[in-house]
Amino acid sequence: MSLLLGLLLGAGLALVFTALATPRRTPTRRPGALRLRLDRAGLERVSAPLAVAVAGLGALLLALLTWALTHAAPVALAVGAAGALVPWWWLAARHQARLRRRRADWPDVVDHLRSAVRAGLPLSEALAQLGTVGPVELRAPFAAFAADLRVARGTDQALEALRERLADPVADRVVAAVHLTRQVGGADVGEMLSTLSGFLRAELRTRGELEARQSWTVNAARLAVAAPWIILVILCFEPRIAAAYTRPAGILVLALGALVAALSYRWMLRVARLDHEAPAGTPAPEAVGTP
Repeated sequence: MSLLLGLLLGAGLALVFTALATPRRTPTRRPGALRLRLDRAGLERVSAPLAVAVAGLGALLLALLTWALTHAAPVALAVGAAGALVPWWWLAARHQARLRRRRADWPDVVDHLRSAVRAGLPLSEALAQLGTVGPVELRAPFAAFAADLRVARGTDQALEALRERLADPVADRVVAAVHLTRQVGGADVGEMLSTLSGFLRAELRTRGELEARQSWTVNAARLAVAAPWIILVILCFEPRIAAAYTRPAGILVLALGALVAALSYRWMLRVARLDHEAPAGTPAPEAVGTP
């Protein structure tokens, strides 16, 4: 009996020690859609609740100003709803501008990796060096990657975190190359990076020409969508016209106009957009318009 009690006591102590000695794994929560939008726009220090509060406050002030000028509540609500979307359009535009700047920097990044590989450095160390010697726009993600390596985080986890921070098709290719080199070795990595650099420069030239040719069409379409609503607000300064839009028929006209404007703007963006490549290992997504 005493032997059984001793065994049970020893097993209990062993379980307690194992539970205390094993580090707890905190579940990783994936960031929400708004958090991703802010990060990709370069606003990592702005919290999601603050962004929602600013957008809501701006929409409310715009609606109140429109109501004070026109005394037409439906028109004020429509203008306020459009104003609530402006911050998200601005975030998307900022993200696209950031992507263009990063796209111009990627050939230099790939050239640095190629030179480092030819000098005998592992790709992971070459990536970490980009946190100090790489293009300014890309230094922060690579510096975070170097920090992940210093704190003894697994290289695979650090690479996955780097890929998520960059959220760029070229980054997916580079990370895939590093994974491939770690798993099966890569005698032709330098040649592959040289070919990738040439492709990126050719793509950059072609995309720049296409964007320059279509920019005037996109801007004209945006003006065509916004102009009727600007004219509507100006016309509603006349009390008789403003009163017409407070009746059911006027509200229906506003609703149909907003629906047609939203659908036509969305369709214009789908037609005019130059699709980005899908991340490595995933199917190409359907094009989604951004301003």
